[in-house]
Amino acid sequence: MIISRHFLPLLFYQACKHTVTLTFHRGFVYGDCMAHLAEGEIAIPRIARIEWPTVALACLIYGGFIALTYFWRDIPLLILLPLGAWLIAWHGSLQHEVIHHHPTRHELINDAIGVPPISLWLPYHVYKQSHLAHHRDEHLTDPIEDPESYYFTARDWDRFGWAGRTLWEFNLTLIGRLTVGPAIILASFLWHEAIKVIRGEGGSRRLWAWHGVGVVVVLWWVLVVCDMPFLLFFFGFVYCGTALSRLRSYAEHRFADNHEERTAIVERSPLFGLLFLYNNLHVLHHRVPALPWYMLPGIYERHRDFLVRLNGGLVYRGYFDVARRFLFRQHDRPTHPRHS
Repeated sequence: MIISRHFLPLLFYQACKHTVTLTFHRGFVYGDCMAHLAEGEIAIPRIARIEWPTVALACLIYGGFIALTYFWRDIPLLILLPLGAWLIAWHGSLQHEVIHHHPTRHELINDAIGVPPISLWLPYHVYKQSHLAHHRDEHLTDPIEDPESYYFTARDWDRFGWAGRTLWEFNLTLIGRLTVGPAIILASFLWHEAIKVIRGEGGSRRLWAWHGVGVVVVLWWVLVVCDMPFLLFFFGFVYCGTALSRLRSYAEHRFADNHEERTAIVERSPLFGLLFLYNNLHVLHHRVPALPWYMLPGIYERHRDFLVRLNGGLVYRGYFDVARRFLFRQHDRPTHPRHS
């Protein structure tokens, strides 16, 4: 089994290390020690060195993308566009998976699986840096420390003016997140990244140069080889796929004094659960990021009572429940309570 060192009880570790050989890799302990764990310490079955379900998923996503773009003329738009959006969102879920050291124990191989930029706008390595920073759970939702926070400091909020605040308030509703949300995230992200590139911060020029090469290859395939119109690809595949990903992230986090209670659970979502690789069970993912996607539902069911207590009962009964609550209502206030 594999147990996060962050959550490994000291006595358990001391007992195990004298009875079995434990292997440490990327912050996790691999071994065969079986013992009684304290409540909330989640024992994970041994994970294969190559996680074949994730390898198969990657082949399905990239193969599906190639087939869908190549045969796009033969597919009715009512089928083409949902499938294209699904594949782009699914690819984002795959990138998230490989960021957390799946499906192998070799980072270069994992990165190679995640790096093809079929969504065009998000460089994999930029996403990787920001997402791993997001996993400092004590800083979740903090607009200064958490790169994925949707909250603002009071000072930044006041700078927007009436029009900007109105737009961002609409973006805090689910309908806003799904319609204008992709445009907002693309514009905001590209603006901040452009500033980094101009300033030469953190190797950003090199990252964006390599990303640009990948985008040229993707666009060559889509526009030249497949002869697909750019607007069809961008709005039908990329924009709608980004909107699907915004659905996942919409209700994932909400400020609470206890950082354990800032991460939500969305249950009863078999279809969207598969699309998001069960990251809708988000508190479990933050509790043990090393879990591969296909283990999340079973382990969640075994530890549900603890996890629901852990996050203070922040549970939604599916994405229809999220829509019922927040379709036209803001998920939370725009300014962070500790920066207001």
